[in-house]
Amino acid sequence: MWLNSRMSVDTPCIKVCVIDPLSGLCRGCGRTLAEIGAWSALSPDARRTVMAALPARLAAAGLPAPHGDFASS
Repeated sequence: MWLNSRMSVDTPCIKVCVIDPLSGLCRGCGRTLAEIGAWSALSPDARRTVMAALPARLAAAGLPAPHGDFASS
């Protein structure tokens, strides 16, 4: 999970904002356009839910996961 310095839920954005035409996912973070657009309005729990799904979502789409941005569980 991505965390900011205050240990609150932050964003998975790594500033590689390119939408994959086949999957509809951002190649940088794995979110959909709808999730990116709604991000600032999502609750911390909703953000955590989305972020927990990103590694598997990227893998299923055949897209590489960002390096160094996944925290160990």
